Amino acid sequence: MPQLNQGQMVLLVGVFVISFSIALVAAIWFWPQKTKTRARVGALGAGTSAGAPGEPTGTREWIERLAEWSQPISKLSLPKEGWESSVLRVQFMNAGWRDASAPALYFAAKTLLALVLPLIGYYFASTHYTTINRTLLLSVLLLLGAIGYYLPNGILTRRIAWRQRVIFEDFPDALDLLTVCVEAGLSLDAALARVAKEIHVRSAVLAHEFDLMLLELRSGYSKERALRNLSLRTGVEDIDTFVSMLIQAERFGTSIGASLRVLSETLRMKRRLRAEERAAKIALKLLFPLIFFIFPTLLLVLLGPAFLQIYRVLLPSLSGSIH
Repeated sequence: MPQLNQGQMVLLVGVFVISFSIALVAAIWFWPQKTKTRARVGALGAGTSAGAPGEPTGTREWIERLAEWSQPISKLSLPKEGWESSVLRVQFMNAGWRDASAPALYFAAKTLLALVLPLIGYYFASTHYTTINRTLLLSVLLLLGAIGYYLPNGILTRRIAWRQRVIFEDFPDALDLLTVCVEAGLSLDAALARVAKEIHVRSAVLAHEFDLMLLELRSGYSKERALRNLSLRTGVEDIDTFVSMLIQAERFGTSIGASLRVLSETLRMKRRLRAEERAAKIALKLLFPLIFFIFPTLLLVLLGPAFLQIYRVLLPSLSGSIH
């Protein structure tokens, strides 16, 4: 059997570790929180336990086993204290990563990527360059390590932004449906359950958040605490306004239907103003492409033939005057 040289061994280890890192990130990204929560809500409604057959136990066991394997690696970057009150934990909730194994997988991915990318960079430099400045090589390796360490942060930020945008765009429709249900005579809890069921086709993210809130209410949480947890999980300003309005309406005994209708009109006005603001920014965003790309090409097409004609007419005259 042929022996592997040092470069091939580094490449083999790097490929293995980066594949494991991709698997960790994919496990966090595609973890089916919505299916599990809806199964638990259905189990509570039917009077059964949360471990009903409809719950994806196979996937959960695989995720838990993967998180258990990654525990030693995640300890290298996992904060030892203050996790329960940290900002990162709130960001995990805003991104929809609420499983207990999510922190271990996240920090294991950060550690592995911070180690793998410099290894790949070192292998590439050692195989393609015979002589290289050590200071430059060290700077590049440190840069690759920093990129690998902060890459999960970027993925988390984009995930939060996507989820909050989806909630912001779909919440006015859910609020209209909630207003209709309340004005039709349903209680607030029954109206929220109806909205969570109907809005699932339109927005699975929003339906998942309502399901979690209903699950907390059925578990014995007070309505105010369940609503505030909804606001904390989403991190959307409109949801926070909605929660404050419901708490004030219940506390002072005002009409919930009228308050919901006013809030619905306010949110639709806000969404329309945001669309107008984005439309007004289009002219400014098109300014630089017009100046640096479109205008030079247009001038070349329009004035190019004229310059060529002038050159052909004036060149013989200038040559004759010189001689």
